[in-house]
Amino acid sequence: MCEQSPRERTRFVVRAAQRLGALAGRRRGVLTAVGTLLAVGVLVLVLAGRWGQFASAAAGAPWWALASAAALQIASLVSRSEAWNVCVHAAGGTVSRRRLYRAAAVGYLGNIVNGELGFAARIASLRRATPRETPKALVLAATEIPIVLMELALGTLTSFTLVAPLSLPWWTPLVAFCAVLAAVAGLARLARRHPSGWWHGLAALGEARARTRVAIFVVLAVCAQIARNLLMLHASGVHASVFDATAVLIAVAVLGVLPVGPGVGAGAMVLILGANGVAGVTAAGVLLTATGTLGALGYAGWALADRFWTARKTEARLRASETARRAPALT
Repeated sequence: MCEQSPRERTRFVVRAAQRLGALAGRRRGVLTAVGTLLAVGVLVLVLAGRWGQFASAAAGAPWWALASAAALQIASLVSRSEAWNVCVHAAGGTVSRRRLYRAAAVGYLGNIVNGELGFAARIASLRRATPRETPKALVLAATEIPIVLMELALGTLTSFTLVAPLSLPWWTPLVAFCAVLAAVAGLARLARRHPSGWWHGLAALGEARARTRVAIFVVLAVCAQIARNLLMLHASGVHASVFDATAVLIAVAVLGVLPVGPGVGAGAMVLILGANGVAGVTAAGVLLTATGTLGALGYAGWALADRFWTARKTEARLRASETARRAPALT
């Protein structure tokens, strides 16, 4: 048997990786579908005999509350997009903010189905649109880590809201917060020591100004989500506090890791606030998912319109330039 050349071995590895990725994608799709059906089935059982209360709570939400929740979702997505913009530029990217926002919109649209799908779509969209102005795919994927760590730090800082609903030890939030801070400090130090390779994606952690900006935009995004939770709870007739809305947000983040699809909002509401009335909190969860989907669609709609508008402006500019070049020849 003849020995393969390095180029042939590289092609073999790439093809194998693509096949494995496609297989993993199909399995994730099946798991998400099964998880969504299971989540819906559980909610149907929970709402047995309470469908009238559920329908009344969902239909009684005022239109202005739904519109405000969708607007808060867009504000949260924009804030998170800006945090990603800071991380990408800290890692050496030169892509414009508008192009990055458009790629982020594609990813957040994928988040409706699955978080992993949205993350992969966001990276692929940005790399496809601006391959020369963005870091390599692995570095670009690593730029998500500073944002996730900031979200974890904020989540653990407010996780005392889960102590009572989940019967956790009182010291759990303190230990978790210290662990996240230690991870941030350790990765920031490693990012400064390794300014090349995929470590470069963590450059935002090693720069004080970039780290502060990421933290600010993550806080803004999280505050918008908490306000949205609180708004939907009150719109469904559930008397909840800011702490309850914060606990729901943490539960949504945790359950979002599981393949439960769009049912994560209602599941988180029932898990945290089910004792306050299953029908009302389930309605709030369904409205939370609906307004979140509406906000993501609105953001994606802007991205699509902006892409066409930019393309038309570029085409008009090229035509004007071509006309200007031909004018001297005609005269």
